[in-house]
Amino acid sequence: MANLHRPLMAVAAVMLLCALASVAGLVFDGRVINGAPAWAKPFKFSVSIAVYCATMAVLYSRLSAWKRTAWWTGTVIAAALVVEQVAILGQMLRGTTSHFNQSTPFDAFVWNTMAFTIMVLWAATFMIGVLLWRHPIGDRALTWSIRLAMAIGLVGLGLGALMPVPTPEQRQSNAEDFVGAHSVGVVDGGPGLPILGWSTTGGDLRIAHFVGMHALQFLPLFAIGLVLLARRRPRLADEATRMRAVFVAAAAYAGLTGLVLWQALRGEPLIYPTAPTLIAVGALAALTVVMAMVVVAAAPRPASAEKTETPEKVPG
Repeated sequence: MANLHRPLMAVAAVMLLCALASVAGLVFDGRVINGAPAWAKPFKFSVSIAVYCATMAVLYSRLSAWKRTAWWTGTVIAAALVVEQVAILGQMLRGTTSHFNQSTPFDAFVWNTMAFTIMVLWAATFMIGVLLWRHPIGDRALTWSIRLAMAIGLVGLGLGALMPVPTPEQRQSNAEDFVGAHSVGVVDGGPGLPILGWSTTGGDLRIAHFVGMHALQFLPLFAIGLVLLARRRPRLADEATRMRAVFVAAAAYAGLTGLVLWQALRGEPLIYPTAPTLIAVGALAALTVVMAMVVVAAAPRPASAEKTETPEKVPG
């Protein structure tokens, strides 16, 4: 615990308190902003930022070199996320939305500040990724799980850049108050999934953004899970086998991220997939199973216990 990045862990702790306060807000404050409970966005971002900061703090603790550079980079990440949350909370308390809002000079200033800090966050995360890529962490399976998680996570984080792009409807109407949207094919603020708020009537770019970013947690935990599973499945005790399994998991995860992005760009709700989406899901699942079976089949067999040889019978 002593090696954890303290500013990141401090922000994570504060965000957990913000999440609790947001729950109280959801219970006692009945206001609705753009079709969603006023405190829903602060709650979601509080939890997301807490998880992100804790993950970065743990990854920082595993670095054995360039610690000073990593510390400052982690501090930049912490500061950028504080700015994001302050903007979200401030706009919510004013009774308006933070994202895409350019309806007044002040709202435009807040949104532009958020957009800039997200770019800073991406650049700082990229820097941490470079440091993690250059320095092995644990065995090869864990090292590659972290490297690939950072790569996919950076793509997922970068997918947020699709949202500020004006929608076709906004271009047609020359809209200036709100430029950009989460949803595709429908306007923001319509029916959505509980808590998450993802559109149930059209595509939603937040899904691929969410899935891609959480590779940062999934792949390292997958690698750790393989080590634990090796106690019951001796074939997984082989480091090379676990590393190949990590590559399969990373390929499947990247494929899933691309699939939900493709679904969203077609204006299709996550929970109402059409035939092309179902076929793609089936193909991805089948390919993943086949690759996993190949990895298991290629794994070296564990050394078996020596068998006692029975003496040969002498003829006659």
